[in-house]
Amino acid sequence: MKNSGLSLLSGLLLILIFPRFNLIWLAPVALTPLLVASAQEKSWARRFLYGWAAGFLFWFAVCNWIQFVLEVHGGLGWALSWVSFFLFAILKGLHLALFAALAGLVLNRWWSVPAVAALWTGIERTHGPLGFAWLDLGNAGIGMPLAPRLAPWIGVYGLSFAFALAGCAAAAAILRRPRELAWLALLGIVLLFPALPPRSEPTEPVRVVQPNIDTEADWTIDSLHALERDMAALSRAPGVPLMVWPEAPAPFYPSSPDFREFIANLARESHAALLFGGVAHTARNEPLNSAFLVTSSGAIAGRYDKIKLVPFGEFVPPPFGWVNRITKEAGDFAAGTRIVVFPVDGHALGAFICYESAFPDLVRQFARQGAQVLVNLSNDGYFGHSAAREQHLEIVRMRAAENRRWILRATNDGLTAVVDPGGRVVEELPPYRETAATMHFRYVAGTTFYCRHGDWFAWSCLIGGLALCGVSGLSPRRPAAAG
Repeated sequence: MKNSGLSLLSGLLLILIFPRFNLIWLAPVALTPLLVASAQEKSWARRFLYGWAAGFLFWFAVCNWIQFVLEVHGGLGWALSWVSFFLFAILKGLHLALFAALAGLVLNRWWSVPAVAALWTGIERTHGPLGFAWLDLGNAGIGMPLAPRLAPWIGVYGLSFAFALAGCAAAAAILRRPRELAWLALLGIVLLFPALPPRSEPTEPVRVVQPNIDTEADWTIDSLHALERDMAALSRAPGVPLMVWPEAPAPFYPSSPDFREFIANLARESHAALLFGGVAHTARNEPLNSAFLVTSSGAIAGRYDKIKLVPFGEFVPPPFGWVNRITKEAGDFAAGTRIVVFPVDGHALGAFICYESAFPDLVRQFARQGAQVLVNLSNDGYFGHSAAREQHLEIVRMRAAENRRWILRATNDGLTAVVDPGGRVVEELPPYRETAATMHFRYVAGTTFYCRHGDWFAWSCLIGGLALCGVSGLSPRRPAAAG
């Protein structure tokens, strides 16, 4: 019973470090209770259960907005939406279950601290490839003074490694193994990395539109034309060379001659380029969630098709056939296949769409291919009034720090913001309002080490962590001292 309580305590601490609680200073010890429980438990099955309980609690609490999305926007109703969400949390808990089961193999070794940190970091990297990525442990550190120094070099996973290392060292102290505290000296390496870029005055203006469109609206020709008039009125700002619209729950189809003429006229009359989210189609007429750039002359200069699609939102994973998709397009969305960088007034711009912000290895490729500013087009209207908006912005802030880029975040109804290369929010619009503002940023050249080399650190941690677990599994396991 004691170890069960410790595992649930870790789940609770992981919840508290993220929005809306934001008790970020708990991040270095969030894993400690679970590690103490795992060190004192010989049965791998019980460790697996402890980890699963912590993981289930974490995902159930942090992503509770998924149930709301499925019930209200997915049309599943109260009962089936809860069944689907419970199944989601059960499956996501398996990552922490595997971590706890394997961590128990190394927790009584003199090298347990770096081994556990590597294991955590490597398993964390598998969330995206295995179905759903959202908050990494390292995301909690974006507002700290020193931890974000790691981001331009080894990404968010470097911060996750540091927090997991600190958490395991704390567990060793509780278990009365003080010699292992020496591993904390590794955290001093953070001081060797360059400080975050200082705050600088942004110089480039951009008109960012937050239209606050009803996500459940039924569209007619008249209502679409009324929306177009509103968007045009919000977008116009003399002397501003770039307008940005978010991903929006509206039928913006550049293939339609009427809409194509509307956006071309708006760009020409405003003497400004227009970046917006809309729907394209493949040669087989499959819908694509896309970003389009219209030049100031009215021509479409390019299109980026979203590569990382939202489970349940844009496609339904095979095990969940009873769940409705949230979007209203006919058929699942097709995934894009290539990174596109748009030319804007002699500079380069990269636009990633909504959920793609949770994939650092994807976002870095825009900067790697020359984007001097990044834009996140998002529709967070499906989140309701949950903490998901703040969570999403926190994720985007880490992408700015990893790539040392300004990020313009245009959303349907919030949180619309500008983030500087240090991951700091410098401008923000109030949520749930139809509004627009002329915001400011800078174009930045050059690439970070992380931008150039990607997740080599996280994948190395996975290989190293699993290898050390294998070595430990081949030799007898000593019982842990009780703290």
